[in-house]
Amino acid sequence: MVSEYQLTARLEHAFDALIDTTQTLLSGYDPERHPTWQFDRSLAPRQWLSLALTDYWYQDGQDGRTTRPYIGMIAADQALLEAASVVNQHKTALAELIKQLRQHYPATMKEIKATLPFRHPALHTHLKGAGLARLHLKQCWRHVPLAPAPLSRVRFAWYASGRSIKRISVEEAARQLTALGAQAPHIAQQLKRLAALPSDEALAQIQPQAPLMRANLFFAEPLNDGRQRQALNVALPLFVPAQQAAGKLVLPHCKQPPAQPPSDRQRGKRSDAQIDEEAWLPSIRVHRYATAR
Repeated sequence: MVSEYQLTARLEHAFDALIDTTQTLLSGYDPERHPTWQFDRSLAPRQWLSLALTDYWYQDGQDGRTTRPYIGMIAADQALLEAASVVNQHKTALAELIKQLRQHYPATMKEIKATLPFRHPALHTHLKGAGLARLHLKQCWRHVPLAPAPLSRVRFAWYASGRSIKRISVEEAARQLTALGAQAPHIAQQLKRLAALPSDEALAQIQPQAPLMRANLFFAEPLNDGRQRQALNVALPLFVPAQQAAGKLVLPHCKQPPAQPPSDRQRGKRSDAQIDEEAWLPSIRVHRYATAR
């Protein structure tokens, strides 16, 4: 097994490489040469892209499961696309090292979040000046979205009804309920309901997800596998292989989304849904599979 010291050193090196390659990407970006569309136009394009690619930190009260989005699109030449691809390679390496450190030396993570910024004076000064305490690792490793081929158009749309579904056992559900306090009447009632189920029945634990932006890409020419379109969740600016018009790079046609996500569910409920709509164990968001009845 790799020692804690070795893993930490590798993580520090990976973070340094991410910072350096991100700066290389930013230095190659010229809003005059690379047309840019921003969902939020409160900042100049260069300042906006720099913030989007270096926003690595928590803000007060931020849920660790959520990240801040920076929606936009950049017409990129080959050099800029390659620079973005290198950044993503280092993000992948960083995520893998964090995974290993959490698995083998979880107590080290708090220190890592607090000390990594000290390795880069400019980043540390920004964190301190803005009253920000520690890194948000999910925002460090999330990839820069890259379109795989030139596009004829892009349709951005809110996706507001997403949810993650995890299969859990009756035993695991019982442990989670008990941890909430088995003496509480509402927990005791749910434990009683759970006890009535077969011990081998699989249950679905559902976590609603925050609204996110989805980019529907329409390729200028079909890909080698025949695909003509692709849906891509985007939290950072989308870099697209630019086509030229009158000797200049141009963005594909873009359908802009509304300023806010829809407040209610836009998609109809499927007639073949396999999970009961009503929670069986509301306190831990657990539902039964319809096929189990």
